[in-house]
Formats: sequence, structure tokens, C-alpha cells
Amino acid sequence: MVYPIVKYGDPVLERPAAAVEEFDTPELHQLIADMFESMYTAKGVGLAAPQIGISRRIAVIDCSFGEDETEKVVLINPQIVEVAGAQTEEEGCLSLPGFREKVRRGRTATARAQDARGAFIEVSGNDLLARALQHEIDHLHGKLYVAYVSALKRDLIRRKVRKLVKAGEWG
Repeated sequence: MVYPIVKYGDPVLERPAAAVEEFDTPELHQLIADMFESMYTAKGVGLAAPQIGISRRIAVIDCSFGEDETEKVVLINPQIVEVAGAQTEEEGCLSLPGFREKVRRGRTATARAQDARGAFIEVSGNDLLARALQHEIDHLHGKLYVAYVSALKRDLIRRKVRKLVKAGEWG
């Protein structure tokens, strides 16, 4: 099932998501499959459950855009345990379509999480995967990438979104 992507301004995106406590259930496996399908349909490389309106600490990432099954990453109850180096690249978000800003993130990142069965895993990545890990885990804390841009740019984005809402073109 393809879920609609929740847009910037929805409160679910701005609050910390609830921890997952039940693992290896048919419902959890189906939700993860639906998240990948929703992400691919929206042409993203990562998706956090709050972005489909589900306030749970689950994120999926695939930097191969669905080309390589081995690139699929499932993170449940993740936390970043190490970040090193720096990269400043343009970043976008499925919940903020049409907007892109330069954001400084770690060049490498390691996350500790659980998989769909509840086993603890570590996922490390460089460049795009490192950026995706940091971006998606931020979503699970109720934080969007616009928190890393200047107050002026953030205000401009908010104003543009308000105009789109008023015109009925957002949401």
C-alpha cells in the first residue's frame, strides 16, 4: 500500500515518535514493505514513519533508488552513535516538496538500531548514506532539515508554504 506523504506543517512531523516495542509481527513487516513502496513511489532515498502519519520510530533507506536489494536499510528505534567529518550539500525532503537547501551534516555516520525481528544492528555510511541516516533519524526526533538552515531561510520557506496552503496547493 502506498501511503500519502505528510507535508511540512503537520504536527506529526514535529514531535518525537514512539518507540517500537513489538517486533517480528505481520503488521510490522507489512508497514516496512509499505514504507519502501511509498518511498519509491515518491522518488525518495529515505522515509520515516512520521512522514506517512505514523508516529513510530521506524525509518527505511535505499540509496540505490530500488536498484539493489542489498542497499535496503530498515532502522527501528535508531540512534546516531558516531558522526565524523563534514559535508555541506543540498538536501531535500519528501515532506517539503519543491524545497532544497544546503545543509551541513557529518560525512560519515553510524547508527545503532533494531531490525524487524528486534535484533540490534549497526549501520555505517559515508556521503549520501550518512546524510540519509542523519536526516531520517532527525525525523524520528521531530526535527526537519530546515532546523539546520538560517532563521531567514527557514522563515522564507514557512512563508512560501503558507502561501501554498492558502492557495490550496499544499497538504
